[in-house]
Amino acid sequence: MPHDLLDWLREQFLGYDFNVAGVLRREGPASTWPLTAANPAELEERLITGGHLLPLPKEPAALANVLEVDIVDFLLERLNQLENVEHHRGSERGYPDLEVGGDVFGGGWHAVDIKVAQRARRSGPPRPGTVERTQSRITLYTGNTYFRHPTLHWPGTFRPFDDYRSHADVIIIYTLTDSASRVADLEVIVQEPWRIGSSKRSSTTREYIGAVDGLDDLRAGRGEFATAEEFYRFWRRFPFRTSPGVQRNYERLVAEQRAELEMLRAERSADGAERA
Repeated sequence: MPHDLLDWLREQFLGYDFNVAGVLRREGPASTWPLTAANPAELEERLITGGHLLPLPKEPAALANVLEVDIVDFLLERLNQLENVEHHRGSERGYPDLEVGGDVFGGGWHAVDIKVAQRARRSGPPRPGTVERTQSRITLYTGNTYFRHPTLHWPGTFRPFDDYRSHADVIIIYTLTDSASRVADLEVIVQEPWRIGSSKRSSTTREYIGAVDGLDDLRAGRGEFATAEEFYRFWRRFPFRTSPGVQRNYERLVAEQRAELEMLRAERSADGAERA
């Protein structure tokens, strides 16, 4: 029986642990050789003592990249344990981060995108009625390319947006710390993107579609739109800016699509003439 992708993803992350303790420096200021350890905790202690372990970056985008790589690696390991499954890993700036398909998920292709967000910093304990939020709004999609024109095969994507049977977001929420791993209280939320959509962009300078920023809303899939159709209608009408480069890509893709359709029509006409 095929798996429901959202349920399968949620089940996998019940056993997930961010296991990156820092960045390895080969030769530390207090290195001693040979270095031996009986278990992971002892290894980490010896690496720190020898000056081999540097902290991960605090900068949100850089830390998010580390988390995203680890998450995709984790999912690929789990997917490889299944039969009748296909998968492709996305590029750093493409969409999606991972696509999965095959009979195990009911056939067709499904998009899985990884989102990483830091909990909003606060001073002191939370006050009654305080809403826990992400430090910045999560980006769901780039609004003026593959999302706006979902039947075109945009650069950086595996296939047109509308070719996916479903879209899923794996959202990683963490608290920033001064530890080498930088990450504490990690939480994984899996939702369909439209269910956590807001009517606000996630950036004032880029053409990004933003999610709601309340953690309870993200957990519950409680966005600002009642239906997927309402979400798509709002954002596909949104007046995003179109750069000259995006416009050139759009015109090229439309021309290629038109040429492909004309070729198909010609082939069908030729087949019909032969049958006659």
